[in-house]
Amino acid sequence: MSVAGLKKQFYKASQLVSEKVGGAEGTKLDDDFKEMEKKVDVTSKAVAEVLVRTIEYLQPNPASRAKLTMLNTVSKIRGQVKNPGYPQSEGLLGECMVRHGRELGGESNFGDALLDAGESMKRLAEVKDSLDIEVKQNFIDPLQNLCDKDLKEIQHHLKKLEGRRLDFDYKKKRQGKIPDEELRQASEKFEESKEVAETSMHNLLETDVEQVSQLSALVDAQLDYHRQAVQILEELAEKLKRRVREASSRPRREYKPKPREPYDLGEPEQSNGGFPCAPAPKATAAPSSSSFRSSDNKPIRTPSRSMPPLDQPSCKALYDFEPENDGELGFHEGDVITLTNQIDENWYEGMLHGQSGFFPLSYVEVLVPLPQ
Repeated sequence: MSVAGLKKQFYKASQLVSEKVGGAEGTKLDDDFKEMEKKVDVTSKAVAEVLVRTIEYLQPNPASRAKLTMLNTVSKIRGQVKNPGYPQSEGLLGECMVRHGRELGGESNFGDALLDAGESMKRLAEVKDSLDIEVKQNFIDPLQNLCDKDLKEIQHHLKKLEGRRLDFDYKKKRQGKIPDEELRQASEKFEESKEVAETSMHNLLETDVEQVSQLSALVDAQLDYHRQAVQILEELAEKLKRRVREASSRPRREYKPKPREPYDLGEPEQSNGGFPCAPAPKATAAPSSSSFRSSDNKPIRTPSRSMPPLDQPSCKALYDFEPENDGELGFHEGDVITLTNQIDENWYEGMLHGQSGFFPLSYVEVLVPLPQ
């Protein structure tokens, strides 16, 4: 903040203190103005919380939201046009069903049923993605624009009004000691700011039909999603019932064990059932993990897993991590990874075998933390 700005802020603060200490009653705003200001404040809080809850409704997993935010940020930094989408739980379930259905094969009735269910779940995920996009365009973005533009502008006018009110009250107390023209200008500026703030609040409260329309768009998008979801699930239910009927009508095959083949137990005089005993090999000392010896009795070094020195930030992998998106770093259990950055409370950036990327904090144990 500049010196002039600091002086102005100190001047307003001294006015407020002077008003309170001196016992002078400041200029009061009328009841209609205060009522509008209260309604605008409630509207602002309602819009802000509804935005947060709507995002949580569309994307309920906080870890996935944090990961998506991080990946979108990385995509913008790298200039990538296409950003990864939120991993819908229906899609993850569908991929699991399809994978195991293919493993069971076409001869398995359960495997075919898993394929049917998996494809339907993936369709549900696509419908959920469409809901996400539609709600963002027709509900979240307009409300966010209301916060960023109209409500922010009203707060600016109210703050400016309060400053001019303090200035006017301060100069009223000094009436007779300052020129009348200066007092008149302070009064005009106060009334001007009051009118501007009043007008902006009135326009917001009188045009709330726009917010009602946006809320209606949210409900329409939900209805459309649920209609499509019901249609997909009804088709799947009919397929599965048909499979149950077909399976129930087929005669059940009885299990017939194969005849056992006689074992050749060898000559009866052999005490161990005919299997000759080979002499046990002599125990030899196991070579160490770091070296072996060649035929000329020279040590041969084996490559070991590269480990960064423990005097730099590092962590140890507790589980295998398979990358699912560009920019992620894959590793195996036991790998020691050099830490280079912490993206947020859920994700780190690090290096392993010359490769750099992102990975989740829950998969590793920090050995040497990053400097604060």
